Amino acid sequence: MAALEPHMAVMDETDSGLDIDALRIVSEGLNALRGPKLGVLIITHYQRILNYIKPDFVHIMLGGRIVENGGPELALHLEEHGYDWLREKNDALAA
Repeated sequence: MAALEPHMAVMDETDSGLDIDALRIVSEGLNALRGPKLGVLIITHYQRILNYIKPDFVHIMLGGRIVENGGPELALHLEEHGYDWLREKNDALAA
């Protein structure tokens, strides 16, 4: 990624299959590269990579669409409470 110097990088489930040491190394590399010249979209199902890479924005997808937006605290809330609160909220909006 560093050699190609893209403007935007999409990292889809980069944390999948990484042990804790590899996760830390990948996160350190990404933190060193991201900034004004490189935007990064991280797609993940787990909070653990976000313990190393603090997101600027968090978007939660449910049923193929974005249903909630927020900051890093949103990912922590999702980790603690799961998806049920989002399903209930979106069911209420659809009714």
